[in-house]
Amino acid sequence: MSKYFVILVGAILVNNFVLSRFLGCCPFLGVSKKTETALGMSGAVVFVMTIASAVTWCLDRWLLTPNGLGYIHTLAFILVIASLVQFIDIAMKRFLPLLHAALGIFLPLITTNCAVLGAAEINCKQGTGFVEAVFFSFAAAVGFGFALVIFSGIREKLAHANPPRCFRGIAIALVTAGLLSLAFMGFSGLVKLPY
Repeated sequence: MSKYFVILVGAILVNNFVLSRFLGCCPFLGVSKKTETALGMSGAVVFVMTIASAVTWCLDRWLLTPNGLGYIHTLAFILVIASLVQFIDIAMKRFLPLLHAALGIFLPLITTNCAVLGAAEINCKQGTGFVEAVFFSFAAAVGFGFALVIFSGIREKLAHANPPRCFRGIAIALVTAGLLSLAFMGFSGLVKLPY
């Protein structure tokens, strides 16, 4: 049980995909203007990253590696991720049309979100077991969502601020993201992960 706690803390705080590994910065900056859209994107990323890691782990261990096709695992992983995102896009359009409209172009961009592909690649390279790989991907996705929601809350407050003209818009968002990343770097050394 302590192994899973270390994975959870490590993936959310120490090796946060956005703030420490700098993966998934496009949706992090693009969807973080409102907390509602940040929560929706977080939920979609948690679902896609967890399911994609389970499917890609099985695909790599049972099909690609035994048949000597390990060199195409990145292409296969992208196809799995794209299929899952298409499924979520159709489901959200049908059942959550307001959230679908709010996420806009960033929902299909989960396909190219390097955090999702990065989790699958890390699991493949580390050679972890199925449960550990899926749990790590879930924790990494929760960490992505955690950082996104914190950042969106800060950006909502900054929308009411009056910064100097040179810092308005995306400039203040980038400065804020850098400061948030520095804050998360304070967690380094809290736990030691093999990832």
